[in-house]
Amino acid sequence: MKSALETRLAALAAAGETIAYGQLAKELGLRMAHLTAQLEALMEEDAAQNRPFRAALLHQRLSPDNLPAPGFFLKAAELGHPTTDPAAFTHSHRQALHLSPNIPG
Repeated sequence: MKSALETRLAALAAAGETIAYGQLAKELGLRMAHLTAQLEALMEEDAAQNRPFRAALLHQRLSPDNLPAPGFFLKAAELGHPTTDPAAFTHSHRQALHLSPNIPG
């Protein structure tokens, strides 16, 4: 059974949209720490299944370039993904998510 987070991320991917962390936490009734922990767990699952990171669909509320929070890139690097160009890294994952018909959720 998919979590509310996975279902919401799948809807965002299908719509080609992103969402701010705070907005998603509010929608799901989660504290930011719980949202972050769930996103990191999904990143581990995505890495293990060789899928694009669903957490790439989130962005910092005031980010001028619409990028995820620094923790996203730290976790991706921890999982063996090069993140030296954060914008390109994020774009590639978002593109893969928006184009894939097989996103879990």
